[in-house]
Amino acid sequence: MRVITFFLLCLCLVHGEHLEIDQVVSVPEGWLHDGRVSPQEEVELTFALKQQNVDRLQELLALVSDPDSQHYGKFLTLEEVASLVRPSQLTEKVVQTWLQTHGVTRCHTVLTRDFLQCSMTVQVAETLLPGAEFHRYRRDGQTLVRSSSQYSAHDDVSQHLDFVGGVLRFPPRGKEISKGWTGARQSARSFHLGVTPATLRARYNLTAADVGTAANNSQAVAQFLEQFYHPADLAEFMSLFARGFKHLTEVERVVGTQGGGKAGLEASLDVEYIMSTGANISTWVFTNPGRHESQEPFLQWMLLLSNMSAVPWVHTISYGDDEDSLSTSYMNRINNEFMKAGVRGISMLFASGDSGAGCRHLPKEQNVFRPSFPASSPYVTTVGGTSFKNPFKVTYEVTDYISGGGFSNVFAMPDYQVSAVKAFLKGKQSLPPESYYNASGRAYPDMAALSDNYWVVTNLVPIPWVSGTSASTPVVGGILSLINDQRFLKGLPSLGFLNPRLYKLQGTGLFDVTEGCHLSCLDDKVEGQGFCAAPAWDPVTGWGTPNYPALLAALGKD
Repeated sequence: MRVITFFLLCLCLVHGEHLEIDQVVSVPEGWLHDGRVSPQEEVELTFALKQQNVDRLQELLALVSDPDSQHYGKFLTLEEVASLVRPSQLTEKVVQTWLQTHGVTRCHTVLTRDFLQCSMTVQVAETLLPGAEFHRYRRDGQTLVRSSSQYSAHDDVSQHLDFVGGVLRFPPRGKEISKGWTGARQSARSFHLGVTPATLRARYNLTAADVGTAANNSQAVAQFLEQFYHPADLAEFMSLFARGFKHLTEVERVVGTQGGGKAGLEASLDVEYIMSTGANISTWVFTNPGRHESQEPFLQWMLLLSNMSAVPWVHTISYGDDEDSLSTSYMNRINNEFMKAGVRGISMLFASGDSGAGCRHLPKEQNVFRPSFPASSPYVTTVGGTSFKNPFKVTYEVTDYISGGGFSNVFAMPDYQVSAVKAFLKGKQSLPPESYYNASGRAYPDMAALSDNYWVVTNLVPIPWVSGTSASTPVVGGILSLINDQRFLKGLPSLGFLNPRLYKLQGTGLFDVTEGCHLSCLDDKVEGQGFCAAPAWDPVTGWGTPNYPALLAALGKD
């Protein structure tokens, strides 16, 4: 009977109805078509298998992240997460049978068994995924293999898959986070105090004694956009700017393969500022592995987290894309991956972006604001940006006009932020027309830090006026790592997913930012202005910027 059932399953997976499981993404500007890929060329695709108990995963994340819960800080191991979410036996069987029926046998999985990465020829891939048609594209010396059209999967298989990676999604441009978001950028200002580790320590009240000492502490930055740091740059940066406090001059571990050539501004910025703020704390760099043209570097990082039992406690990432350029099924699955990290006690910090509220120009329709993902994920802590009110000395902070923020068009507002966001929406400040944003969506950012006019050493040259939320994010990450350090010395668990506790603090431990607006659509209704900062939480700077001693007092105990 089993043989007959297996034969019928194989037959069904070759013939029958096919359903689309991901949305087509148009080829982004700048990618040049370089021809159809040969049928015998190899691609490596990532199959995201449907997980079990996702609702329970969400419940557990809320329990271990809520300081009022008796389960607060009782995190799971990766093995426990795996036993919770691993796909059903049926799902694994159906997908493996489908692949084997098409001759696909070179696959490897992860510990949680919810991703399957397989190598195959283009001919086989296009047979597996009807509608897919692989082409080669190039931009700025980088080549990529992607399908130019929508793909589908057999309906008996599609119900067991969230998406297939390596088919549709294109990475954002080099230092680009979303369209109009230029990542680490050089400001046009010619005179400025300039932000250095000493400036940040003065503003956020860090003393020379505020460095890491716990043996079990660690932090990480992750880079996906062909960006690499140079160890010599880090050593030079520390010799120039970190003389007043104990620090490390080398990265503890690089996961992936560092590319050759020049160092990237973004990568240099991330490493130098997480290691000078979270000083003397072991730091990892997750970088582009020696990737195949069909791989998605961001997805590769997610797979690594699902396959490593011991990873750093704080991860900061300056990466994202427009929500409307990604399928809901893809974003929902990435959210599941963030929840998997959160229940393990890992803090995920994402830059909010450098396009303010963003702007989507719809043909023959009114413009709307354009939120970014993963900044809009309910399961990460999103970091916005500020500037000094007086650029010539350490003063209070105001909004950096580029600071990304707004409301998700996909994800509902999570319970932890409802009261704070409603208070903002009912406040005295003027708001953009309601038609521009989804007032019931997940609102971001959650907090902020200085994002304007940083000094960075790259290719052994000190460069001034580097700006962007890709600067503020590693700074906040370093400060949270210092708080973790003090918690570990007391025998307490890591902070984990911060947002439920952060919103219960209602601004305690943070400098409230109440001046300035960020940019948005240049049209006659909003005239380039998005949201404006206000007392307490706002969708430009969140709850504000860190006051380290006060934030440590609030978060350094259970």
